Amino acid sequence: MEEIERSAASVEEAVEAALSELGISEQEARIQILQEPRGGFLGLNSQPAIVKVRRVAPPASQEEDVEEQGEVALRFLEGLVDAVGLDADLDVASVEGVTYVDIWSSASSDDMALLIGKRGHTLDSLQELLKSHVQREMGERCHVQVDVEDYRKRRRSRLIQHARGAAARVKRSGKPETLEPMTSYERKLVHDTVAETDGLETMSEGEEPERRVVIRRVGR
Repeated sequence: MEEIERSAASVEEAVEAALSELGISEQEARIQILQEPRGGFLGLNSQPAIVKVRRVAPPASQEEDVEEQGEVALRFLEGLVDAVGLDADLDVASVEGVTYVDIWSSASSDDMALLIGKRGHTLDSLQELLKSHVQREMGERCHVQVDVEDYRKRRRSRLIQHARGAAARVKRSGKPETLEPMTSYERKLVHDTVAETDGLETMSEGEEPERRVVIRRVGR
């Protein structure tokens, strides 16, 4: 099986299901969004997200695709920042294989704190807007992250350490461990981090925004 279509309540859940069934990572896949989810009035005429996922060798053009996404994301966020009147500098950067549009304060740090929000909730909402825009413009899954004064990069580092600690506990005790709810990007970090430890596997369960990663021994 080299190509499948899957549907779910969100694009992220549909992609996760397809990747799991194909037994591949996102880097080995070409992901096409066939339909965005839409909620209908009183539950009527709603539509699920539908994606097509095809197994491919990591393409030489992948970096070019992400670079193009970065430019689309940068233009979108520049327009958004201008529209709300924030005094900020934006640029595109790649750190540890992740492409970010970085937003930096050129005047008030209070503005940046508002843009991040409590526990990063405003930043997560901004990421959802960016993701939808890039996916609409390019018809591809968005691989670009928006970051404000390195908040997301610091969160990424802490999350990787947390996942490694949880993996070590599961490896030692044999007891599955369910982590706190996370965004799709954060869940992918956990999946990738735990995959470094032999004998363990991960799965996602629950519905957004309460979807969580479960770490367990293989075959449990």
